[in-house]
Amino acid sequence: MNFLRNLLAAIFGCLIAFGIVFIMFFIFAAILGNTEQNVSIKNNSILELQLNRPISDYTGNNDVDPFSGIFEESQGLDEILHAIEVAKSDKDIKGISIQNNFILAGLAQTQAIRKALEDFKESGKFIYAYADFYMQKDYYLASVADKIYLNPVGVLDFKGLSSEVLFYKDLQEKSGIKMEVIRHGKYKSAVEPFLSNEMSDANRTQIKELISSLWNSMLQDISVGRNISTENLNIIADTLGGRTTEYAKASGLIDDTLFYDEYEAKLRETLDLKENDDLNSVLLEDYVVRSNSKITRKGDNKIAVIFAQGEILYGEGGPDVIGQGIINEAIIKAREDDKVKAIVLRVNSPGGSALTSDIIWREIELTKEKKPVIVSMGDMAASGGYYIACGADKIYAEPTTITGSIGVYGTIPNVTGLAKDIGVNAEQVGTNKNSVDYSVFEPMTDVFRKRFQEGVEESYETFLSRVAKGRNITMAKADSMAQGRVWSGVDAKKLGLVDELGNLNDAIAEAAKMSNLEEYGIRKYPKYKSGLERFMEDFGGASAKVKQEFIEEEVGVEAYSILKQFKSVMQQKGVQARMPFVLEIK
Repeated sequence: MNFLRNLLAAIFGCLIAFGIVFIMFFIFAAILGNTEQNVSIKNNSILELQLNRPISDYTGNNDVDPFSGIFEESQGLDEILHAIEVAKSDKDIKGISIQNNFILAGLAQTQAIRKALEDFKESGKFIYAYADFYMQKDYYLASVADKIYLNPVGVLDFKGLSSEVLFYKDLQEKSGIKMEVIRHGKYKSAVEPFLSNEMSDANRTQIKELISSLWNSMLQDISVGRNISTENLNIIADTLGGRTTEYAKASGLIDDTLFYDEYEAKLRETLDLKENDDLNSVLLEDYVVRSNSKITRKGDNKIAVIFAQGEILYGEGGPDVIGQGIINEAIIKAREDDKVKAIVLRVNSPGGSALTSDIIWREIELTKEKKPVIVSMGDMAASGGYYIACGADKIYAEPTTITGSIGVYGTIPNVTGLAKDIGVNAEQVGTNKNSVDYSVFEPMTDVFRKRFQEGVEESYETFLSRVAKGRNITMAKADSMAQGRVWSGVDAKKLGLVDELGNLNDAIAEAAKMSNLEEYGIRKYPKYKSGLERFMEDFGGASAKVKQEFIEEEVGVEAYSILKQFKSVMQQKGVQARMPFVLEIK
C-alpha cells in the first residue's frame, strides 16, 4: 500500500514539475519575443549580413505567435529581402557589412539578395564585404559591394561551375537490388544512373548548356560590380587567377587583404568614428524583427502571395513539401477573399508527383476565371514545378532559375537478384488474371511493363497539353521544348516557356498592374503550424533527428547525400514529373 502511495505521489510530483517547467518556458519565450519586438538600434549603425542558416523562400512565421522563429532552422528569403528594403530608408543604418562564408541558399535566391543589395546602394549608403575565404556563390554575393576585403591568408574560389552525377548500375548488379524504369523524354535522365554507368550525350549536353547559362548570368552581374569584362573574368577562372590573395588582388577580384581588426578600422573610418569609438552594428536576424513591423505596402485591397516550395508529394504538404492539401487550401482561400484582387504563386520545386501537380494545376485554372494568377519562379520550377506554373496568366523567372524538364517517368524497386542470392522465393495467389500484377521479388512481366508504359505516356501527353494550353502553343511546339529538357531562366525566356525575367517583386508589381491597383497590401500563404506545435513535433522526433545527424557524421556529408538520394528514389510512388538529375553546383 505504501509502495502504491509513493508511486502515485512520484507520478503526481513529476506532472506538477513538468507543468511548472512548461509554463516557465512559455513565459520565457513570450518575454523573449516581446524583447525582440523592441530591438534597439543605435544611430550610425551597420547592418551585418551574416547568412549562416539555410535559406528558404518562406518560413511562414506568425508575428503574433511568441514562439515564431524561435525553433526555426531556416531563414526566410522574404524576410531577408524586406529587411534590406527597410534598411535602405532607415536613418539609423548607414551601411551594410557582408560577412558570410558558405551561404546556404540556391543560386536564384542568392541573386535575389544581390539585387536587393543593388537597390540598397541607390540610397547612397555603402556596402562592404569581408571574409576569411570566399566560395564562388559567396563571392558572387559579395561582388555587389563597394569594397571587397579578404583575410591575408584567406582563399578565393573562382573557377567556373561544375556538376557531378553518380551512377548506380554496377551497385545494383552487385547488390541484387535494382530499379525498374519506365520513362518518356530523351532528356529525362533522373533515372539514367540506374540504367547506365556513364552519362549519355543528351544529358551531358543539357547539363553543359545549363551550367554555362547560369555561369554567364553570374559573370554579367560580377562584371558590373567589379568593372571587369566577362571575357577577363573567364580568363581569371581558367587560369585560377584568384587562387592566392595576391593574385585575387592583382586581378581585381578584391580590393585589398586585411585582418579583421583592420577591416573594422575601415568601417570606423567610413563612419567618421575615432579609433576608440564603439562600432555599432546589428545582426540581420535581429534587424528582421524590427523590419517585420515596418509595412512597406499598405491598402485595403490585397495581393496574395502563395509559396509552393519543396518536393511535390501527394497529401497535405508542409513547409518543405508541396501537397495538394495545403496549397489548394491557400489558393481557394485567396480566390474566395473579395479583398484579394490577384494571386502570385511563388514556385520553388524540383517536381514530384504528376497526380498532385495536376490537382494543383486544376485549382489554378479555376482561380484564373475570377482573378489574375502570376507565377514567380525561384531556384527551381522544374518538371512538376513547371506543371503547376504553366497555366498562369504570366510567368516570371530569375535568370538563374532552373525550369522546364517537361517529361515524366516511373521507377519501381525490384529485389529479384538479392532474393535469389539469399534463398528467398515468393509465390503469389490471386483471384483474377491481373490481381497479382507485380511483385518486387519477381522480374517485371512484359504485360505489366506495357501497362506501366501506357500510364507514363498518358501522363506525358496530359502534361504536354497543359503546357500547350497555358503557353498558347501547339502540342508539337510544346513537345519540341519538352522531352524532359532542363533550361535556365534566360533560355526559357527565349523559348517562350516564361514571359519575363524578374524577381518576386516584379511579379507582384505585374499582379498589381493587371488588377489596376495603385495601393495594396500583401497577404502571404499558406499559414504553417505555430512555433509551439513545431517544437512539440520536433521534440517527439528528436531521436530520429539525432540518428540522422549521427549517420551523417560517421559516413560523411557526401556519402550521406548519396544515401538520401537513393532513398528518395526508392520511396517514389506513381508517375513522377521530377527534375532529371540532382544538380549540385560547385
